[in-house]
Amino acid sequence: FAPFCHCEKKVGDYLYPQFYDKSCPNVEEIVKSVVAKAVAKEPRMAASLLRLHFHDCFVKLKRGCSHVKNLNAAAAIAGCDASVLLDSSGTIISEKRSNPNRNSARGFEVIEEIKSAIEKECPNTVSCADILTLAA
Repeated sequence: FAPFCHCEKKVGDYLYPQFYDKSCPNVEEIVKSVVAKAVAKEPRMAASLLRLHFHDCFVKLKRGCSHVKNLNAAAAIAGCDASVLLDSSGTIISEKRSNPNRNSARGFEVIEEIKSAIEKECPNTVSCADILTLAA
């Protein structure tokens, strides 16, 4: 996913370093501040946030998608959608509470704190998927 982090110009609707410069100019500082506070409190939180991002972006292609050779194209098909942050509902078990993540994935409260801080400054602007990416 490194190409997304180093590009200077917009490529489709992908996140790039200047994406929120006009709509939410302090987003990176807000994320850095909350993450730094969380890591100071619990040093393993940095790795936990990276793992959470990995689990969110992990691409599970179906057999019919074997023609996808480009990892970036595959990521555009499935993944990095913040679905790992969703809570279970009724009989639907979310990724958050599924067997692979139950009692192992952590850092959800940090993402929620970041989202809350960003919403105060830039309501309805920054997606949870982007927050998770920036936090990682």
